[in-house]
Amino acid sequence: MKALNVVDVEKFNLVEVDKPVAEKGKVVIKVGYCGICGSDIPRYFNGGVHSFPQILGHEFSGIVDEVGEDVTKLKVGDRVAVAPLVPCGECEFCQQGEPALCKKYSFIGSREDGAMAEYVAAPEINCFKIPNELSLKEAALVEPLTVAIHGVDRVNVHAGATVLVLGAGTIGLLTLLTLRAKGAGKIIVVDLNEEKLQLAKEIGADVIINPLKDSMDQYFETNEQPEIVYETAGSNITQVQAIEYVAKRGKVVYIGTCKKDITFKPEVFEKILRGELEIRGSWMSYSSPFPGYEWQAALRYMATKEIDVTPLITGEFELEDKEIPFNKMIEKDSHHVKLLYKISPEN
Repeated sequence: MKALNVVDVEKFNLVEVDKPVAEKGKVVIKVGYCGICGSDIPRYFNGGVHSFPQILGHEFSGIVDEVGEDVTKLKVGDRVAVAPLVPCGECEFCQQGEPALCKKYSFIGSREDGAMAEYVAAPEINCFKIPNELSLKEAALVEPLTVAIHGVDRVNVHAGATVLVLGAGTIGLLTLLTLRAKGAGKIIVVDLNEEKLQLAKEIGADVIINPLKDSMDQYFETNEQPEIVYETAGSNITQVQAIEYVAKRGKVVYIGTCKKDITFKPEVFEKILRGELEIRGSWMSYSSPFPGYEWQAALRYMATKEIDVTPLITGEFELEDKEIPFNKMIEKDSHHVKLLYKISPEN
């Protein structure tokens, strides 16, 4: 089969490798579409893989091509989306029903071969049948949507709540869509990219703020502060702003991953105490029983069009295009949100 291998820092090779075999309890999937995640960027540009070579890709959909021994719920021809986490099932966190905290997990597209290839293997338990109303292309966004759903649900969101979303990348926009589906009230989205902010406005944001043009301080001087803040940008600036702008007795959820030191001024950090804030972290998208309710919820939201992910898909590429979509994602002021490799699309 054809596969896109990252073989060194900023180097992809399109290679012919052996097609995976359906081992016991696993299926082999003919990949339809595979998305590029923000976490794939350092794996390509900075050598952030566990070893070379590595087939990336953990946001994907496809059709079951082969089933292994003891597979009982899937058959050849089933259309599926796949949860990429492969927990050990044995450590104390797995035993406590916390698979995302597993100490000895594997991960499709990171610790084992991923879906930037014509075929990929996955445990049956990780696969979900795609409703007929949902295309393979849309279903490639199930995994990032589950990340947003898990993050939103880390705190209680009551109907009509005023919410601030910091960041209008893929996860930020999916967080916006999830909040809108759950009945949140005023949703404010902040980003430095004007095109992504306009997209946020089109898909449901009530207020958009570009700090390069408008002062957040001035906005919140004359408007109510948010009850809940979701930080999705993974910036050392926005991770401070999350505390700075949330209302007293408010809630802050950190979803974005920051790679720089985060420095709080004493008066900002003290707001956690004086404001009696509730602060939560959010990691991946899993709950018990594995893989978790997030996956069924995402499929239902998408199949019923309560959440429409199609405006977020801003480009499709072939495996032969290699690093082109990766380069597009890091362009200055890039308008791209979710780029997909189109590998075996439906006829």
